[in-house]
Amino acid sequence: MSGQSTYADWIAVDWGTTHLRVWAMRGQTAVAEASSDDGMGTLERDGFEPALLELIEPWLGQKRINAIVCGMAGARQGWFEAPYVAVPATPGALTPVRVPTQDARLNVRIIPGLSQAKPADVMRGEETQIAGFLVAQPGFDGVLCLPGTHAKWVYISAGEVVSFQTCMTGELFQLLAEKSVLRHSVTGEGEDNAAFAEAVSDTLSRPERLAQRLFALRAENVLNDLSGATARVRLSGYLIGAELAATKPYWLGQEVAIAGSPSLNAAYAAALETQGVVAQTIDAGPLTRAGLARVHAALTETA
Repeated sequence: MSGQSTYADWIAVDWGTTHLRVWAMRGQTAVAEASSDDGMGTLERDGFEPALLELIEPWLGQKRINAIVCGMAGARQGWFEAPYVAVPATPGALTPVRVPTQDARLNVRIIPGLSQAKPADVMRGEETQIAGFLVAQPGFDGVLCLPGTHAKWVYISAGEVVSFQTCMTGELFQLLAEKSVLRHSVTGEGEDNAAFAEAVSDTLSRPERLAQRLFALRAENVLNDLSGATARVRLSGYLIGAELAATKPYWLGQEVAIAGSPSLNAAYAAALETQGVVAQTIDAGPLTRAGLARVHAALTETA
């Protein structure tokens, strides 16, 4: 699919901090797509509408068209703030906030994120992935893990998000691998399943030793020529193990699903397997679009 001229019933929009993705939709089917690097982090408030129009202009006729948006466009620093909805909440039934636009052809609505009072937590964009997950598995009762820069562990029951917990595992990995003293020791790519499993189990059993284990990667590289690829695998294992230690009440004794990229799905599934938990894995790629379609359908049903 591409951004070439085509006809759309409505527009689906995923607006992240670093990217913008759009789909021309007919019903629940995408007939074209386009993307750019115009993420929320690169735009001033008056730049959002032009950035969107640049991508979707080929799909617009003269009539007014709905554009359903999820993600960081609804943040306080984004296009137009869509206040958080407190859990428990049904992600596919959230009421999007209407956005004032200059172009009369656009009827833009932004899906609000979810919030939790205690312990304090928020999500923005993931609620739409969850809605997409529930389209395919409406009866799911358990915990959905959404690994990534800020991994989410979400307890779902009766179609509602009951509670959730966020871990900055992906961001910590990037900072440690690229900005810390470990950048000299965790070079290269490779697989070492045994080293990964050992690192996961190490921090799961003694999470208070994480800071010491991290520096030991540097020391072993200097003194014992630990390979950069193995050190990188261990770093991933230590951080995911610490995440599992923090989220144990979520995954212990629960049905667990993981929805992420194939590589993250494999890593998290392997980490949980060390604890005897067999999780189903789902490609997160289609979930956002499916969630946007679910919200659009709900709006159509109530119109």
